[in-house]
Amino acid sequence: MLKYVSLICFYVSISLPGIGQTFLEDFDNISTLSDWFFQNNSASQNQNWQQGDATQFVSHQGASNSFIGVGYQSSSASTPVTLSNWAITPSRTYNNGDIITFYTRRIDASPVFPDRLEVRLSEDGNNFNIGFAPEDVGTFTTLLLSINPTLSTTAYPNTWTQYTITISGLSSPTNGRIGFRYYVTDGGPGGS
Repeated sequence: MLKYVSLICFYVSISLPGIGQTFLEDFDNISTLSDWFFQNNSASQNQNWQQGDATQFVSHQGASNSFIGVGYQSSSASTPVTLSNWAITPSRTYNNGDIITFYTRRIDASPVFPDRLEVRLSEDGNNFNIGFAPEDVGTFTTLLLSINPTLSTTAYPNTWTQYTITISGLSSPTNGRIGFRYYVTDGGPGGS
């Protein structure tokens, strides 16, 4: 069983007012997410994103396991490594002013290990190029948000917390994907 350190999402809601479209994912059953892409670029890859485990805690809303989770077991290395585990949305056309809303939390247990979640944008259409090494971001070069960028043990929320991002800086309507990246240096079972 995956012991979650960090969890992303009860749901992801992407509101695209420019084209009157809303995209909602509540992660009721991640085995049916054929339009999402998951890739673990961590050193000594181990576990990927997992269906929510209600024995750890319950979802923000909906079925008790309606969330996905990832954590330090992204790697099996016994020495400190860089964890880089991606969950990438289906492609959509984005405009300035589009809004991305999601909830995230970590497990509320001791000891507390630092977690970081990056939200990145690729403006490369249906492509989901994130490279293969832990530091690679591929075409996901636009960092929209970093939760706990300094890897503090107190900065990642231990209760469901809502984050909202407004897309800006696009030169025109752009087809692309949003990438949620669990990114921890000096991580894994052998990390600090």
